Amino acid sequence: MNRFLGVNAVLLAIVLACFGLLGAAMYMQLVLDMLPCPLCVIQRYAFLLTGVFALIALIWRSRLKAILGLGLLASLGGVGTAGYHVWALSQPPGSCGVDPLTGPLNNLFSAQLFPSLFKATGFCDTPYDPILGLSIPAWACVWFCVFAVTQLIVIARFKTERQYFGKTRT
Repeated sequence: MNRFLGVNAVLLAIVLACFGLLGAAMYMQLVLDMLPCPLCVIQRYAFLLTGVFALIALIWRSRLKAILGLGLLASLGGVGTAGYHVWALSQPPGSCGVDPLTGPLNNLFSAQLFPSLFKATGFCDTPYDPILGLSIPAWACVWFCVFAVTQLIVIARFKTERQYFGKTRT
């Protein structure tokens, strides 16, 4: 029973952290006027997918490993995107500028439905002040790494309980 409470707490923490980070991104965009670039928007999709898959795994326990595997892929995609974004920021000015991803990304259904969350309107080489010494993409990379490691641990340690002829077996 304690194992289930621990897994539930971890999955709920992932869900809350992902949606909290999306809320922080919206705050930075709408209140601080920090416009998201295409790489930022892709990271938002990765945070959303990581959180949604953790929520589905929380609800649908019989498929926890498979669903968290998809969440792990979303987190690893976020690590790659955020890592590339950190690299792009370290290059001389003008390394990114207008991105060819902007058009297709802004034409997605989700960008049309929720433009304030998923529409890329900024440039990825815009220098914003660091937060506690790290750039925003570097913090996103840290969070994606935390989510990926956490999901790996849950996948490795969780044993699905199945019932065979009325008896619960692991």
